[in-house]
Amino acid sequence: MTGAGDAVARLVREEGTRVLATLVRVTGSVDLAEDAVQDAVVRALETWPRDGVPGNPRGWLLVAARRRAVDVVRREAKRLGKEADAMPAVDPGPDPVSVRDDLLRLVFTCCHPALSLDAQVALALRTLGGLSTAEVARGLLVPEATMAKRLTRAKQKIATARIPYRVPASEELPERLAGVASTVYLIFNEGYTGRVSLIAESVRLARLLAELMPDEPTALGLLALMLLQDARRTARFDACGLPVLLSAQDRSLWDAALIKEGVALVGVGLRRTPSVPNPYVVQAAIAACHDLAPSYAETNWDAVISWYDVLLSVQDTAVVHLNRAAAVTERDGPAAALALVDGLAGLEDYPWWHASRAELLHRLGSPSAFGALDRAVETGLPAAHVAHLRRRLGPQ
Repeated sequence: MTGAGDAVARLVREEGTRVLATLVRVTGSVDLAEDAVQDAVVRALETWPRDGVPGNPRGWLLVAARRRAVDVVRREAKRLGKEADAMPAVDPGPDPVSVRDDLLRLVFTCCHPALSLDAQVALALRTLGGLSTAEVARGLLVPEATMAKRLTRAKQKIATARIPYRVPASEELPERLAGVASTVYLIFNEGYTGRVSLIAESVRLARLLAELMPDEPTALGLLALMLLQDARRTARFDACGLPVLLSAQDRSLWDAALIKEGVALVGVGLRRTPSVPNPYVVQAAIAACHDLAPSYAETNWDAVISWYDVLLSVQDTAVVHLNRAAAVTERDGPAAALALVDGLAGLEDYPWWHASRAELLHRLGSPSAFGALDRAVETGLPAAHVAHLRRRLGPQ
């Protein structure tokens, strides 16, 4: 695909998410809205590269998707011998506030407590993040077939339980926050590996959550964490699109305003945190340790590892242990870190586990690093990171 074609595909994907959020409100059906938007997206990818991008791409997609939805409703009503209900008219140019509210409504619809937390996160990643079923499965470490069934069941439950499409009342917000926060951060992580548009979308959603729940440590910590990580975006990739290690990044390219805002939010989050540490606030504190260090060599690794120990007290997962091991590498050396990484269970299909092993084995001068890299590729490590590791390891 040409550069222009890539730009069109990116625009269609970005606007498609917003159109889906609006069409779910209009139709009341996630399945119907998804099918209609997918049809509109296919038409846009066929016609826009040839005829040019319309002046109002979101409006074009919304009108095309609505027409498709109306056709489907009428056809189904005719098949069943019923009168088709009239669908509400859709303004082809919805204002930014209504789009924002539709996105927030869709987040809370996907993250309803009637659904399991796994189903909440999966459904929201699929709809809000625009991720394929395969991408969602990879992000949540489950087989694609299992994920497809999970998504189908979640959408069926929304329909049969008549889960409302709205931002819940204040007293309902806390029980919904865990799923919403997990979803927003997973969308952010997907963008962080290369799909930059998802970063902006997830940061917008995190800001909305913080505005909606300004006293909640989870909302504050989530936004802080994302801002502190996003502050490094400009320095994270080189001119060839390959990732740049934190140790080699040009810190003058980091966004000082985002760092300042993120650090301030960490302080507020810590003050609002009760006796039990909040995972997002703690992760943001770890990010702040990196962002506030004058240089990589001056990073306080004792503090970073201590914060990871705090995080493990409330989130004892293999992925957290893997991230902690990266800090141990810098303080105690690659051999100590490799012993920790090799002791982790349940990450055999996680590409970053294999990538971590490849890096550590390379530092130790072991030829086994190439086998670890091969496994990282097989399990779905993003192409840019594969290229980076190949360059690090050199010829086999």
